[in-house]
Amino acid sequence: SDLAFLPEMPLETGAAVTHELPDSSRFVIGSYNIRYAVGQRLISSGIFRKVNLNFPRHRNDAVEKNIRLAADAFTQGAICPPLDVLALQEADKATARSGGRHVARELAERLGMSWVHAPAGIPRGQLPKTREWWLDFEEQIGLNDPGDTGVALLSRSPLHDLARIDLPWTECPWRPRLAVAATVQFGQQPVRILNAHIDPHSAGDGQIEQLEVVLAEAEKFSGATVLLGDFNTLSQQKCLDTRQLIESRGFTTPFPTGTPTWRGAGIRLHADWIFVRNARIGRWGVARPLSASDHWPVWAEVEVR
Repeated sequence: SDLAFLPEMPLETGAAVTHELPDSSRFVIGSYNIRYAVGQRLISSGIFRKVNLNFPRHRNDAVEKNIRLAADAFTQGAICPPLDVLALQEADKATARSGGRHVARELAERLGMSWVHAPAGIPRGQLPKTREWWLDFEEQIGLNDPGDTGVALLSRSPLHDLARIDLPWTECPWRPRLAVAATVQFGQQPVRILNAHIDPHSAGDGQIEQLEVVLAEAEKFSGATVLLGDFNTLSQQKCLDTRQLIESRGFTTPFPTGTPTWRGAGIRLHADWIFVRNARIGRWGVARPLSASDHWPVWAEVEVR
Protein backbone atom coordinates (compact mmCIF):
# COMPACT_ATOMS: atom_id res chain seq x y z
CA SER A 1 0.00 0.00 0.00
CA ASP A 2 1.01 3.64 -0.25
CA LEU A 3 1.61 3.75 3.49
CA ALA A 4 3.62 0.54 3.70
CA PHE A 5 7.05 2.18 3.87
CA LEU A 6 6.08 4.69 6.55
CA PRO A 7 7.31 4.06 10.09
CA GLU A 8 4.94 4.29 13.02
CA MET A 9 4.63 8.01 13.70
CA PRO A 10 3.58 8.63 17.30
CA LEU A 11 1.74 11.74 18.37
CA GLU A 12 3.74 14.28 20.36
CA THR A 13 2.02 16.21 23.14
CA GLY A 14 2.71 18.99 25.58
CA ALA A 15 0.65 20.23 28.52
CA ALA A 16 0.03 23.72 29.78
CA VAL A 17 -1.96 24.86 32.80
CA THR A 18 -5.43 24.40 31.34
CA HIS A 19 -8.85 25.20 32.71
CA GLU A 20 -12.54 25.16 31.92
CA LEU A 21 -13.67 28.21 29.98
CA PRO A 22 -15.86 30.78 31.80
CA ASP A 23 -18.82 30.17 29.47
CA SER A 24 -18.84 26.41 29.03
CA SER A 25 -21.28 26.49 26.10
CA ARG A 26 -19.27 28.79 23.83
CA PHE A 27 -15.68 28.83 22.56
CA VAL A 28 -13.66 30.39 19.74
CA ILE A 29 -11.76 28.10 17.38
CA GLY A 30 -9.38 28.92 14.55
CA SER A 31 -7.57 27.14 11.74
CA TYR A 32 -4.28 28.30 10.24
CA ASN A 33 -2.02 26.80 7.61
CA ILE A 34 1.02 28.46 9.12
CA ARG A 35 3.37 27.41 6.28
CA TYR A 36 6.16 26.61 8.73
CA ALA A 37 6.00 30.27 9.86
CA VAL A 38 8.33 31.40 7.09
CA GLY A 39 6.17 34.23 5.72
CA GLN A 40 3.55 35.04 3.11
CA ARG A 41 5.57 35.13 -0.13
CA LEU A 42 5.17 31.60 -1.45
CA ILE A 43 5.48 32.33 -5.18
CA SER A 44 8.18 35.02 -5.16
CA SER A 45 10.31 33.01 -2.71
CA GLY A 46 9.97 29.98 -5.00
CA ILE A 47 11.16 32.01 -7.97
CA PHE A 48 14.13 33.33 -5.97
CA ARG A 49 15.15 29.77 -5.01
CA LYS A 50 15.32 28.82 -8.69
CA VAL A 51 18.13 31.37 -9.12
CA ASN A 52 19.83 30.28 -5.86
CA LEU A 53 18.55 33.16 -3.73
CA ASN A 54 16.92 31.62 -0.68
CA PHE A 55 14.85 34.10 1.33
CA PRO A 56 14.50 34.76 4.16
CA ARG A 57 18.20 34.20 4.76
CA HIS A 58 18.10 34.05 8.56
CA ARG A 59 15.42 31.40 9.02
CA ASN A 60 15.65 30.98 12.78
CA ASP A 61 15.04 34.68 13.43
CA ALA A 62 12.35 35.01 10.76
CA VAL A 63 10.38 32.00 12.02
CA GLU A 64 10.64 33.13 15.64
CA LYS A 65 9.30 36.56 14.63
CA ASN A 66 6.38 35.03 12.73
CA ILE A 67 5.48 32.74 15.62
CA ARG A 68 5.40 35.82 17.85
CA LEU A 69 3.22 37.69 15.32
CA ALA A 70 0.76 34.79 15.20
CA ALA A 71 0.63 34.51 18.99
CA ASP A 72 -0.12 38.23 19.28
CA ALA A 73 -2.84 37.98 16.62
CA PHE A 74 -4.57 35.11 18.42
CA THR A 75 -4.58 36.80 21.84
CA GLN A 76 -4.91 40.57 21.36
CA GLY A 77 -8.33 40.62 19.70
CA ALA A 78 -7.51 43.03 16.87
CA ILE A 79 -8.11 40.76 13.86
CA CYS A 80 -10.01 37.93 15.58
CA PRO A 81 -11.31 37.18 19.08
CA PRO A 82 -8.80 35.48 21.42
CA LEU A 83 -8.76 31.80 20.50
CA ASP A 84 -9.57 28.90 22.81
CA VAL A 85 -8.61 26.21 20.27
CA LEU A 86 -6.31 26.45 17.25
CA ALA A 87 -5.76 23.94 14.42
CA LEU A 88 -2.45 24.19 12.54
CA GLN A 89 -1.34 22.74 9.23
CA GLU A 90 2.23 22.73 7.84
CA ALA A 91 3.53 22.92 11.39
CA ASP A 92 7.19 21.98 10.93
CA LYS A 93 9.36 20.40 13.59
CA ALA A 94 13.14 20.94 13.40
CA THR A 95 13.38 21.33 9.63
CA ALA A 96 15.97 23.50 7.91
CA ARG A 97 13.20 25.50 6.24
CA SER A 98 11.73 26.39 9.66
CA GLY A 99 15.13 27.33 11.08
CA GLY A 100 15.15 24.20 13.24
CA ARG A 101 12.18 25.43 15.29
CA HIS A 102 9.21 23.38 16.55
CA VAL A 103 6.43 25.64 15.31
CA ALA A 104 3.43 24.05 17.07
CA ARG A 105 5.15 23.67 20.42
CA GLU A 106 6.61 27.19 20.42
CA LEU A 107 3.32 28.79 19.40
CA ALA A 108 1.46 26.76 22.05
CA GLU A 109 3.93 27.89 24.70
CA ARG A 110 3.41 31.52 23.76
CA LEU A 111 -0.36 31.05 23.87
CA GLY A 112 -0.29 29.08 27.14
CA MET A 113 -2.06 26.15 25.49
CA SER A 114 -1.72 22.38 25.59
CA TRP A 115 -0.92 20.83 22.22
CA VAL A 116 -0.72 17.67 20.14
CA HIS A 117 1.39 17.40 16.97
CA ALA A 118 0.96 14.63 14.40
CA PRO A 119 4.09 14.32 12.20
CA ALA A 120 3.52 13.59 8.53
CA GLY A 121 6.31 11.03 8.23
CA ILE A 122 8.19 12.47 5.25
CA PRO A 123 10.06 9.58 3.57
CA ARG A 124 13.83 10.05 3.84
CA GLY A 125 16.06 9.98 0.80
CA GLN A 126 13.23 9.62 -1.74
CA LEU A 127 12.97 12.12 -4.55
CA PRO A 128 9.52 13.71 -4.88
CA LYS A 129 7.72 12.95 -8.12
CA THR A 130 7.16 15.59 -10.78
CA ARG A 131 4.30 17.88 -9.79
CA GLU A 132 2.11 20.45 -11.46
CA TRP A 133 4.16 23.57 -12.21
CA TRP A 134 1.96 25.71 -9.98
CA LEU A 135 2.79 23.53 -6.97
CA ASP A 136 6.54 23.76 -7.55
CA PHE A 137 6.85 27.02 -5.59
CA GLU A 138 6.66 25.25 -2.24
CA GLU A 139 10.00 24.85 -0.51
CA GLN A 140 10.59 21.14 -0.05
CA ILE A 141 11.99 19.53 3.08
CA GLY A 142 15.49 18.28 2.23
CA LEU A 143 15.85 14.64 1.20
CA ASN A 144 17.75 13.80 4.37
CA ASP A 145 16.50 16.56 6.63
CA PRO A 146 15.90 14.99 10.08
CA GLY A 147 12.89 17.24 10.66
CA ASP A 148 9.27 16.81 9.65
CA THR A 149 6.04 18.69 9.08
CA GLY A 150 2.54 17.86 10.28
CA VAL A 151 -0.76 19.00 11.74
CA ALA A 152 -1.46 20.10 15.30
CA LEU A 153 -4.21 21.05 17.74
CA LEU A 154 -3.65 23.65 20.47
CA SER A 155 -6.15 24.21 23.28
CA ARG A 156 -6.72 26.22 26.44
CA SER A 157 -8.63 23.21 27.81
CA PRO A 158 -7.12 19.71 28.06
CA LEU A 159 -7.04 17.51 24.96
CA HIS A 160 -8.40 13.95 25.31
CA ASP A 161 -8.91 10.87 23.11
CA LEU A 162 -6.21 11.80 20.62
CA ALA A 163 -6.20 10.12 17.21
CA ARG A 164 -3.93 10.27 14.18
CA ILE A 165 -5.82 9.77 10.89
CA ASP A 166 -3.71 8.73 7.90
CA LEU A 167 -5.37 9.68 4.62
CA PRO A 168 -5.20 7.80 1.31
CA TRP A 169 -2.70 9.45 -1.01
CA THR A 170 -1.24 8.35 -4.33
CA GLU A 171 -0.60 11.40 -6.50
CA CYS A 172 2.30 12.73 -4.43
CA PRO A 173 3.82 9.77 -2.53
CA TRP A 174 6.62 11.95 -1.17
CA ARG A 175 4.17 14.03 0.91
CA PRO A 176 1.89 11.99 3.20
CA ARG A 177 -1.45 13.52 4.14
CA LEU A 178 -3.11 13.21 7.51
CA ALA A 179 -5.52 14.60 10.05
CA VAL A 180 -5.55 14.71 13.84
CA ALA A 181 -8.54 14.48 16.18
CA ALA A 182 -9.06 15.27 19.85
CA THR A 183 -11.90 15.80 22.30
CA VAL A 184 -12.03 19.01 24.31
CA GLN A 185 -14.27 19.35 27.36
CA PHE A 186 -16.16 22.62 27.74
CA GLY A 187 -17.86 22.37 31.13
CA GLN A 188 -20.10 19.32 30.77
CA GLN A 189 -19.93 19.39 26.98
CA PRO A 190 -17.36 17.23 25.14
CA VAL A 191 -16.57 18.51 21.65
CA ARG A 192 -14.80 16.39 19.03
CA ILE A 193 -12.39 18.40 16.85
CA LEU A 194 -10.89 17.08 13.61
CA ASN A 195 -8.11 19.01 11.84
CA ALA A 196 -7.33 17.88 8.28
CA HIS A 197 -4.81 18.88 5.62
CA ILE A 198 -6.09 17.67 2.25
CA ASP A 199 -3.75 17.09 -0.70
CA PRO A 200 -3.61 19.97 -3.25
CA HIS A 201 -2.16 17.64 -5.91
CA SER A 202 -5.25 15.46 -6.10
CA ALA A 203 -8.07 15.85 -8.53
CA GLY A 204 -11.47 16.39 -6.95
CA ASP A 205 -12.18 12.68 -6.52
CA GLY A 206 -8.88 12.16 -4.69
CA GLN A 207 -9.71 14.96 -2.27
CA ILE A 208 -13.18 13.52 -1.71
CA GLU A 209 -11.61 10.14 -0.93
CA GLN A 210 -9.45 11.75 1.76
CA LEU A 211 -12.39 13.67 3.22
CA GLU A 212 -14.43 10.46 3.39
CA VAL A 213 -11.82 8.99 5.76
CA VAL A 214 -12.00 12.06 8.01
CA LEU A 215 -15.80 11.98 7.95
CA ALA A 216 -15.77 8.28 8.88
CA GLU A 217 -13.74 9.20 11.96
CA ALA A 218 -16.21 11.99 12.76
CA GLU A 219 -19.10 9.49 12.63
CA LYS A 220 -17.66 7.70 15.68
CA PHE A 221 -18.74 10.66 17.84
CA SER A 222 -22.40 11.61 18.22
CA GLY A 223 -21.99 14.90 20.08
CA ALA A 224 -20.88 18.37 19.05
CA THR A 225 -18.21 18.10 16.34
CA VAL A 226 -15.98 20.60 14.54
CA LEU A 227 -14.31 19.68 11.24
CA LEU A 228 -11.80 22.23 10.02
CA GLY A 229 -8.48 22.70 8.28
CA ASP A 230 -6.85 23.39 4.94
CA PHE A 231 -8.94 21.47 2.41
CA ASN A 232 -7.03 22.91 -0.58
CA THR A 233 -10.21 23.68 -2.49
CA LEU A 234 -8.27 25.67 -5.09
CA SER A 235 -11.05 25.85 -7.68
CA GLN A 236 -14.73 26.73 -7.63
CA GLN A 237 -15.67 23.12 -8.42
CA LYS A 238 -13.55 21.73 -5.58
CA CYS A 239 -15.17 24.23 -3.21
CA LEU A 240 -18.63 23.15 -4.30
CA ASP A 241 -17.89 19.41 -4.19
CA THR A 242 -16.25 19.63 -0.76
CA ARG A 243 -19.04 21.68 0.71
CA GLN A 244 -21.73 19.41 -0.72
CA LEU A 245 -20.07 16.28 0.68
CA ILE A 246 -19.53 17.64 4.19
CA GLU A 247 -22.96 19.23 4.43
CA SER A 248 -24.53 15.94 3.31
CA ARG A 249 -23.18 14.45 6.56
CA GLY A 250 -25.01 16.94 8.77
CA PHE A 251 -22.35 19.65 9.03
CA THR A 252 -22.91 23.35 8.38
CA THR A 253 -20.66 26.34 7.77
CA PRO A 254 -21.34 30.07 7.57
CA PHE A 255 -18.39 30.67 5.21
CA PRO A 256 -19.64 31.62 1.73
CA THR A 257 -18.13 29.50 -1.03
CA GLY A 258 -15.24 31.48 -2.50
CA THR A 259 -14.21 33.27 0.72
CA PRO A 260 -10.52 34.21 0.19
CA THR A 261 -8.22 32.47 2.70
CA TRP A 262 -5.06 32.08 0.57
CA ARG A 263 -3.24 34.61 -1.58
CA GLY A 264 -0.29 34.65 -3.95
CA ALA A 265 0.77 36.74 -6.97
CA GLY A 266 -2.46 38.72 -6.78
CA ILE A 267 -4.62 35.57 -6.75
CA ARG A 268 -7.00 34.83 -3.86
CA LEU A 269 -8.56 31.41 -3.30
CA HIS A 270 -10.75 29.65 -0.73
CA ALA A 271 -8.70 26.84 0.84
CA ASP A 272 -9.55 26.84 4.57
CA TRP A 273 -12.88 25.92 6.19
CA ILE A 274 -14.70 25.42 9.50
CA PHE A 275 -17.76 23.11 9.67
CA VAL A 276 -19.80 22.15 12.75
CA ARG A 277 -22.38 19.47 13.59
CA ASN A 278 -24.65 19.47 16.66
CA ALA A 279 -23.44 22.99 17.32
CA ARG A 280 -23.96 26.43 15.83
CA ILE A 281 -21.60 29.20 14.74
CA GLY A 282 -22.29 32.78 15.77
CA ARG A 283 -19.55 35.18 14.79
CA TRP A 284 -16.95 34.07 12.25
CA GLY A 285 -14.31 35.59 10.03
CA VAL A 286 -10.97 35.58 8.25
CA ALA A 287 -8.15 37.05 10.36
CA ARG A 288 -6.20 39.53 8.28
CA PRO A 289 -3.76 41.06 7.86
CA LEU A 290 -1.32 38.46 9.16
CA SER A 291 1.93 37.82 7.30
CA ALA A 292 3.30 34.67 8.97
CA SER A 293 2.02 32.51 6.07
CA ASP A 294 0.50 32.65 2.60
CA HIS A 295 -2.81 31.65 4.22
CA TRP A 296 -5.00 33.77 6.46
CA PRO A 297 -6.47 32.14 9.58
CA VAL A 298 -10.19 31.40 9.68
CA TRP A 299 -12.05 31.55 12.99
CA ALA A 300 -15.54 30.92 14.39
CA GLU A 301 -17.35 31.31 17.69
CA VAL A 302 -18.99 27.93 18.32
CA GLU A 303 -21.95 27.42 20.63
CA VAL A 304 -22.68 23.89 21.77
CA ARG A 305 -26.34 22.97 21.68
